[in-house]
Amino acid sequence: MADPRYASHRFLLKDTIRQQIDFSQTGQSRGLPPPPRQQPCAPDLPRIPLPDGRAALGRLANIPLGEAILRRESVRRYAHTPLTLAELSLLLFATQGVRQVLSPAVALRTVPSAGARHAFETYLAVSRVDGLEPGLYRYLPFDSQLAQLRVEPRIHLLARHAGLNQPCLGSAAVSFLWTAVAPRMEWRYDLAAHKVIAVDAGHVGQNLYLACEAIDCGACVIAAYDQEACDRLLGVDGEDEFTVYLAAVGKR
Repeated sequence: MADPRYASHRFLLKDTIRQQIDFSQTGQSRGLPPPPRQQPCAPDLPRIPLPDGRAALGRLANIPLGEAILRRESVRRYAHTPLTLAELSLLLFATQGVRQVLSPAVALRTVPSAGARHAFETYLAVSRVDGLEPGLYRYLPFDSQLAQLRVEPRIHLLARHAGLNQPCLGSAAVSFLWTAVAPRMEWRYDLAAHKVIAVDAGHVGQNLYLACEAIDCGACVIAAYDQEACDRLLGVDGEDEFTVYLAAVGKR
């Protein structure tokens, strides 16, 4: 017999929540402007231009897609070899890169997203990437840049602590920390936003795995973390923007 303790949690995964939504009252239906498709960046933050991620994907990805799918696995131990900036740019483009801007509200990216809302922001705890100081960065996909949020030689330890002391976060060349900007999705989907945010996270994680395989890197995505510690590390408010997914990445 099924355990009745799980019944209320299963409800969150079902689509019956749409029956409770008056979609005529969403921000989109009321003609309100959508939230910005990229979080604002303080003008005084240093910015690092990224190599062309699309070009890097074509130049550096060196195995067929079928082989990448068959080889895909979680890798938790990494060599001390740093990633190149081009390799990092490839991974960023593969997971959240902008392929085409269709309008001020809609852009096509390298991963699918419900209603093309793309609720995620990508933060990086960089330990070993050529040309980058160890520290915390945010990917600016519409600018093809990294914003340097802070220089921090102990960033790998802070990332590991926020990730419930999982060793792979402490030894990774770079850890990806994705936040969800909930109003971006709620503008169109109201209470149903939170289900599709979770679905979208899976698309991002799988693209990271396949892109890592293509450049002889290993990745391990992580859904167990200290919510408050992650949000503090990234400097997000934990309400409108909050951590939803992590990944450790390094050379095999």
